[in-house]
Amino acid sequence: MNKRVYGVLGISSIMANWNADFSGYPKTTSDGMVFGSDKALKYPMKKMWDNEGKKVLYIKSMKFSEKDSSLVPRALGERYEYIFGEKVEKDPKKTLKNLFSAVDVKNFGATFAEAKNNISITGAVQFGQGFNKYADTCAEEQNILSPFRDGSKDDKKDEEAKNSTLGTKITSNEAHYFYPFVINPLAYKEFKELGVTDGYTEEDYQNFKRTAIVSATAFATNAKEGCENEFALFIETEPDLYLPNLTEYIFFEKGEEKNEINLKQCAEFLKVLNARIKSAEIYYNPYTTEIKGEIKGAKKFNIITQKEV
Repeated sequence: MNKRVYGVLGISSIMANWNADFSGYPKTTSDGMVFGSDKALKYPMKKMWDNEGKKVLYIKSMKFSEKDSSLVPRALGERYEYIFGEKVEKDPKKTLKNLFSAVDVKNFGATFAEAKNNISITGAVQFGQGFNKYADTCAEEQNILSPFRDGSKDDKKDEEAKNSTLGTKITSNEAHYFYPFVINPLAYKEFKELGVTDGYTEEDYQNFKRTAIVSATAFATNAKEGCENEFALFIETEPDLYLPNLTEYIFFEKGEEKNEINLKQCAEFLKVLNARIKSAEIYYNPYTTEIKGEIKGAKKFNIITQKEV
């Protein structure tokens, strides 16, 4: 693939919790800015690939322990054996070929230290952190009543032992996360020369692209129901053009009837580089969102139907 790709993925979270910290509240920086980690964005993509039957190495999977039949997560070496059908061997070339056949490794890279293999692969696809650009985001806490009592308190004689247990669900009222990303096919140049991969191909990119614009919507868990792909920007450039974080030039506002994603600064910034830009594509939901600003030559698509608008 003889090009670089720069872009932005936008995720909306309406009465949902896109990425919680260990307290259960939406993740924030030390100064209170709400953000989502790159791991939160990658996981729905990995889950989608896994559900499609593709090889995904770095994802949690369970097994019954041989020791006591308890349900436990597989270790990395066990996951490797599970998806590749063979144990990890001290054969770096064979191991690398297997690793590159996993779709998550092909996109995001890997750190693999098993059976005296010490392998580090910097992924062709790199995400930044996704910061929320909606100013009025706040956390909502709901109490949930369980239909069951806590059986461990049966020996107690107080009323607590007779009552159903309480739980808590924490969501954001509304948040709009924007993730920057870059795809650099040259990340695998050395591995391609070693003969362990065919490099990052156009087919790999198209697979990433189709997954990136729908995986958050498809990933319907209790906390994530209400999270959707609402925006995507793909800028394909010459392989030696280097662009900064594009989310810094994109803004979100609540309009009177629709949400507004403002690309005016981004369009001005890209205008002077137009001769070195091969193509630009914008995906958004025209029923809920309006795009402000025109990136020269950009095609617009409905993110739901994926038809040009």
